[in-house]
Amino acid sequence: MREADGHALSYSQVVRALLVVNPQATTTTPAGRDVLAHALASDVKLEIVQTSYRGHAADAASQAAADGFDLVIAHGGDGTVNEVVNGVLRGGPRPDGPMVGVVPGGSANVFAGALGIPRDPVEATHVLLQSIEHGTRRRIGLGQVFADVLDGDGRWFTFNAGMGLDADVVAGVEHKRAKGHHASPALYLSVALKAYAQNLRKPQHFTVEIPDEPPFDDVGMVFVSNTDPWTYFGDKAIRLNPSTSFDGGLGLSALKTLRVPTAGRFVAQVLATGNPKSGKLVRRDDVGYVRVKCEEPANLQVDGDFLGTTTAVEFRAVPDALTVAV
Repeated sequence: MREADGHALSYSQVVRALLVVNPQATTTTPAGRDVLAHALASDVKLEIVQTSYRGHAADAASQAAADGFDLVIAHGGDGTVNEVVNGVLRGGPRPDGPMVGVVPGGSANVFAGALGIPRDPVEATHVLLQSIEHGTRRRIGLGQVFADVLDGDGRWFTFNAGMGLDADVVAGVEHKRAKGHHASPALYLSVALKAYAQNLRKPQHFTVEIPDEPPFDDVGMVFVSNTDPWTYFGDKAIRLNPSTSFDGGLGLSALKTLRVPTAGRFVAQVLATGNPKSGKLVRRDDVGYVRVKCEEPANLQVDGDFLGTTTAVEFRAVPDALTVAV
């Protein structure tokens, strides 16, 4: 095998792979799962787990890492990918840990898109098979979040995290999906408008700390990126920190106020240029950590997963944390 940087590798045995499938993901189907499994089984020694509870993907990936698997493949949305990554890295990054592969099956598939993996499952399967055959892989940095609503090891995130408005949207969408609503762009927009209106009635106030600068007080929203894009709205990439990548630190986009004129200009810039700039915007594209505090508990999300409410969070950049098959 050969890494992406050209260093030769070789396997002395057949690659052991675990395919973790979320059957509830937006675009995952039994037929697609069977085609994927059949294609992979010709190249690897494959085992399959279908998730049946929240955290199941993380538990399965953690067990696979402990059992010496070479590859753990997430077939589902970004939530499934996040769980697999957290399972593989349970206890911390290890140079001998398994690679992570991704075959998208969700609605946004931000992590796959940021890696250049096709969002179409069939095309993504072809890329994965090529990676297995040729040994192409990439070592990437991740974000890690610590808060009192999490255990001592914190939580890894692959593409974005936030406290306040974006987490309000994630919590609202999760609530709607639990009632049977489909995770569509229209649903996200509806929930986002409602969350924004609520924030105008009762503004949130955050203090933000980053390395080598005085604290920023009375900030209205805090978005943290581990890569670009920050997310997708349908097929459109939403870029908040276009210079942020898996090879650097975290990106920060924090608006000092969410009043309509400021928020409107910010959204217009994001949609038009993907390179927002404003005197009311605190934007940094490569920082080692972001610390956020507030007096009233605020919602917290990572990779589109609502984690709960807290008054203090630390987001850390962790370089070279994960090996991905690309």
